[in-house]
Amino acid sequence: MAKRVTVPYSVTREDAGVRIEWTAGAHEGFFPARALRLACPCAACVEEMTGRPVLNPETVPQDVHPLRVALVGAYGLRIEWSDRHSTGIYTFERLLASCPCPACEVGRRAVGS
Repeated sequence: MAKRVTVPYSVTREDAGVRIEWTAGAHEGFFPARALRLACPCAACVEEMTGRPVLNPETVPQDVHPLRVALVGAYGLRIEWSDRHSTGIYTFERLLASCPCPACEVGRRAVGS
């Protein structure tokens, strides 16, 4: 049986980051730009075999921001960044798992304790 992917209701690019509304009017998370850029999952930023980050955070400008956000199929986003990086695909599954909204953060703490 295929795994069901949660597709956001809306995705909004802002200079400060990306806002994802998971459920209309009920669940929204704001992903700050630099944190999202540092979490890029592409092969240039993360070692493919081990998952170890290889991106040096010092090479990412403090004021990095998304220039464009595009859907990749029905499973993720590709973000073109102001530092000219654009190869990462941020899956909806991964974004939802790291959603920074207060309810999700409380839920992750409860599971981790």
